[in-house]
Amino acid sequence: MHDLADSIESREQLAAVWRIMVLDRDPDADVRDLPGIAVRWADCRFPFWNCLTLTEDGAGAGLLRRRLHQAAEIMRSKRHPGFLWVFEDLLDDGARAVLGTAAEQAGLVHAFPGTGMAGDLLPIPEPAHPDLTFVRVTTDDRLRDFADLNARAYGFRVEDGRDGLARSTLWKSRVHAYLGVREGVPVSCAATVEAQGRLFVLLVATDPAWQRRGYGEAVTRKALYEGARATGTTRATLHATEAGAPVYPRIGFQPNSPMGFYALKE
Repeated sequence: MHDLADSIESREQLAAVWRIMVLDRDPDADVRDLPGIAVRWADCRFPFWNCLTLTEDGAGAGLLRRRLHQAAEIMRSKRHPGFLWVFEDLLDDGARAVLGTAAEQAGLVHAFPGTGMAGDLLPIPEPAHPDLTFVRVTTDDRLRDFADLNARAYGFRVEDGRDGLARSTLWKSRVHAYLGVREGVPVSCAATVEAQGRLFVLLVATDPAWQRRGYGEAVTRKALYEGARATGTTRATLHATEAGAPVYPRIGFQPNSPMGFYALKE
């Protein structure tokens, strides 16, 4: 069990950043704060932009069961699949004990684990990697490269990745999005955006053919360095998948809020 304040910060960062991202994708998207559930659902083919999360602190088993059923009903009403993010430390002991069973009864399946992380680590030294040139995303072509890297890294169809980012002005201006380019070919990417006085890291990806060379860490450092330089923020946050989690402590992040991602049963 971690400090409750860390999990609250992690949940609030999700709600704040995803509001920005989802409304950028579609100004008419479903962005609502319901009792106990935050809806951030673009209903697009990029599943990370289709998001729900539970928002009550210390929810017990009975309340958890109700919220899971409500979340599943919202998800069933949508055209495209997405995820319910559950910050496990925001549940009481009884709710954590029944989470798996309650999710199954609601028609949800655990898709994969994640971890919220944060750190007062900025500014950091300007990064470099002997193999890479860092290129900021400022054009539609570079934004497409960024989307394609995420699709390959996370196993999405290329068309679905592009559906999340195509035609965005935000991603070419306010977001500090960078590609790690090796011999003219984009091989890694990462982005940061300021929200609530913090710099949030998102959509870090490395082409599967070029993993385990430090490319993801290097481009994440670049996005953090440039984001901090532009905004003056000193604290950074992120949500890591299990595969990416080992990278971030090397930069200075501390894991602080375990999460579960849940999808509708097929």
